[in-house]
Formats: sequence, C-alpha cells, structure tokens
Amino acid sequence: MIRLSERATGNTAKENGKNMRVAGKIALLGLSLGLAGCGSGSSNVSSALDLFSTSSKASGDTQADGASAPDIECPGVSVRTGAATLMVGSKPGEDPAAMDLRYQATIVRTARECHVNSGIMTMKVGVEGRVITGPAGGAGTVDVPIRLAVVQEGANPKTILSRFASVHVVVEGAVDRVPFVHVDPEISFPLPQPLSNIDAYIVYVGFDPAGAQQERRKKPASKPKPRTAPGTNQRQS
Repeated sequence: MIRLSERATGNTAKENGKNMRVAGKIALLGLSLGLAGCGSGSSNVSSALDLFSTSSKASGDTQADGASAPDIECPGVSVRTGAATLMVGSKPGEDPAAMDLRYQATIVRTARECHVNSGIMTMKVGVEGRVITGPAGGAGTVDVPIRLAVVQEGANPKTILSRFASVHVVVEGAVDRVPFVHVDPEISFPLPQPLSNIDAYIVYVGFDPAGAQQERRKKPASKPKPRTAPGTNQRQS
C-alpha cells in the first residue's frame, strides 16, 4: 500500500505492479465478494457523513487581508491512488492469495467541512467505507488503518500535515458486509500566503497498513515489574 506521507507525483513501477496484483485478486474474488455483499446491510442506512455541509466554501470570520470566510475554498478530499482497497489475509503482514483473503475493506464516500478563524483553517473530514468477508473470512474483528494527509500540490508537492487513525470494525457473520465511518473534526493548519494558494490544497485519504505498523512500534513497551529478592519481605528475628 502507498504511504500517504509520500509525494503525490505518480506511482512508482513497484507500486504499479502491486496495484495490478490487487486488481487481479479482486477480479478472481468478484463472485465470492458479491455474495458476501448481499449478506447484510443496506445502502439506505443513514451515515454520519449525511450531516456534513455541502458547501464548497469555508465558514467563519473575516481575515486580516479583508477576505471573508465564504470567499475561501474548502480543500477537496481525494482517495489516494492505490490506497482505496485494503486486503487482510490469514497471515499478518503478507499479501493474501486469492482464496486466502479474510476481509476486504474499501472506501466508498468522503465528506468535508471547513471553518476559518484568526487565520487558521479547521477541517472536519469524514471517510465512509465497508468491510466484506472473503473466502477465508468469518466472524472476527478488523482494525482498519486510515491516513489523512493535507498536501499542497504543485511542481514540488508539500505535505502540510498527516494524521493516522485506526477504526475497529466487528464482523459478526461468516458472510457479512459491515459499514464503518471515521470522522476527524480537528484537522487544523494556517492559511497559506498568498491566500490564493489554498486552491492547491487537497486532502488525501486512504488505507495505510504500513502506518499501522509504525504506530505499533511507537507504543512504549510495558516495563517489567521489579523482582523482589528472596526473603526481603520476611520479618527478621
């Protein structure tokens, strides 16, 4: 999978090859996943993303340069190429074979809102997706790793900020389709200067299993309890 903190200037040959392998697996599993998708759930179920504003402009106060918030564009959201699908197999850390796929997660919708205050833009970004059981799947849990990155596009793309989140999804049946939603309401960054540069800003979202491994490494190991020497708690005569 592609790391979302990398520059957004096209895929490398290695990434293209991996994307082709993923596409082949999806084609082979089309029938199985189609049956799984019919197991449960409904496309008519309301989502937290339905509550997002549909305006493409930011709300908020008047800026120091006289521009009002309604005149400031809210950066769009795009799913990073190669990071729209997550496949989880029976062997952690390995790309699953076609019939060894336990779960497949996909991103189906995104939404965003923007608010400007004192030269700071705060975005609320939502990601909606679903987890489908594969041929080797069944009841269980899936930690879906999601990366959100604000990037200023151009000749030399610049990552403004990057945030990681893990969404815990519970799969209850052997054949199931489970929706999930992740909303980050606090994506904040200073407005660029000149202000017109905000038109080059974009929020990339996608699955980031490599980021999940890094987050696990960051967690400090639990300290072992101090060992008590034999006889130290015994009362001396």
